[in-house]
Amino acid sequence: MNTLEIIHKENYSIVRMKRGKVNAINHEMVRELSIVFEEMEEASSIKGVILTGQPHYFSAGLDLIELIRYNEEEINDFFRAFGELYDQLLRFPKPFISAITGHSPAGGCVLAITSDNRYMAEGEKYRIGLNEVAVNIQISQGLIDAYAFWLGEGLANRYILEGKLLLGPEALAAGLVDDLVPLNEVLEIAENKMKQYLKADPEIWLATKKKLRKHWLEKTSIERGSLKEAAKLWWKPEIREKMEAYVKSFSNKKNTSK
Repeated sequence: MNTLEIIHKENYSIVRMKRGKVNAINHEMVRELSIVFEEMEEASSIKGVILTGQPHYFSAGLDLIELIRYNEEEINDFFRAFGELYDQLLRFPKPFISAITGHSPAGGCVLAITSDNRYMAEGEKYRIGLNEVAVNIQISQGLIDAYAFWLGEGLANRYILEGKLLLGPEALAAGLVDDLVPLNEVLEIAENKMKQYLKADPEIWLATKKKLRKHWLEKTSIERGSLKEAAKLWWKPEIREKMEAYVKSFSNKKNTSK
């Protein structure tokens, strides 16, 4: 794996995203996450999975610097693969916890909201949320339903339309994360919760998770129409111009900080 590190514990595994400093999501990372979670779903020895990142970044979201260079076929393939990964993680039957080690906007939040619990690092600057509207990416109905599942429809609607990124205390108050803990304790807290879950009868636990998500899953399917819409809007000239300006400004900041 080029973008992931796998750490196997006694009866659960930790998947650490390790792609550069900020874990920006590209097609390779999407493919590798899909392969790993499929393997862990099938492996009887693995009873649960913790997804985590690197210090200060869970994932900064989609790698716009790379994606802006994709041709039409490549961007269609990416959005389809990312949508399928979201659906796969949402339906992952075993205990699944996100240990959020810092920033988690947009695509990073997409991954996190599929998990059963989210523990986030304390930090004055760390933010999490679905800010697709703010960065000119079409959000799918499935993601809106996911946000509403955790936040309630009122808050979800307001925050999505605003493209709002939440600071840790805001995310905790909204129900988007379960707790805020020191950065160096995030993974430990997630592991403690996993061990708690694994003490339960596995058949009962898995059946209960399925029941809790029943109505959410009934509303959610891989939305081919939404994915095509997102890919189509990707090429809209005024949106493309804004994205290219954003990528240029971001690249200039990176070069300046070197």
